[in-house]
Amino acid sequence: MTDKEQEQLIDDHFLFDKPVSPLLTSAGMARDWPDARGIWHNNAKNFLVWINEEDHLRIISMETGGNMKIVFERFCQGIEKVEKLIKHQGKKFMWNEHLGFVLTCPSNLGTGLRCGVHVKLVKVSQDERFNDILLKLRLQKRGTGGVDTASTDGTFDISNADRIGFSEVELVQMVIDGVKLLVDMEKKLESGDSIDDMIPK
Repeated sequence: MTDKEQEQLIDDHFLFDKPVSPLLTSAGMARDWPDARGIWHNNAKNFLVWINEEDHLRIISMETGGNMKIVFERFCQGIEKVEKLIKHQGKKFMWNEHLGFVLTCPSNLGTGLRCGVHVKLVKVSQDERFNDILLKLRLQKRGTGGVDTASTDGTFDISNADRIGFSEVELVQMVIDGVKLLVDMEKKLESGDSIDDMIPK
């Protein structure tokens, strides 16, 4: 793979880059980089498996547009196929009755599921209540460049704050409902209207 091809895959969010976070590098995550790491994606590039990025496997379903149902169905079907291949090798996903799935980062214990949506929220994000609104909706924000990035143009990656205590379906539904509310708030603010009556309690 050429450097140009690699950069394009990173820019398109298909390929992960070498970790630079001191939290990750001090734990040895970048040692032996890039040995024993890789990706697999389908021809449509809407289903990916990252190998040894942060976790041993990161399974991703994504596409442009708002059809979360299709994205989640593809994720469920894909994870079943990956799990079947793993079981065929006599292995299984690490799971604990109390903690759920066990992943590298403790914040992902439980389902391990992060459902994210890239959405432009220029007006809502300027409201002083934005962080509190996200908290009440059990959502979190980051820039579209991934962990520890900020939004540069009002576009955020909005995702579920929880990984444990809820089912995968409940977590995806929280994101769908929360993003719908945020988009409705954005439209009201664009029209010059108040969102006071829309603030979650």
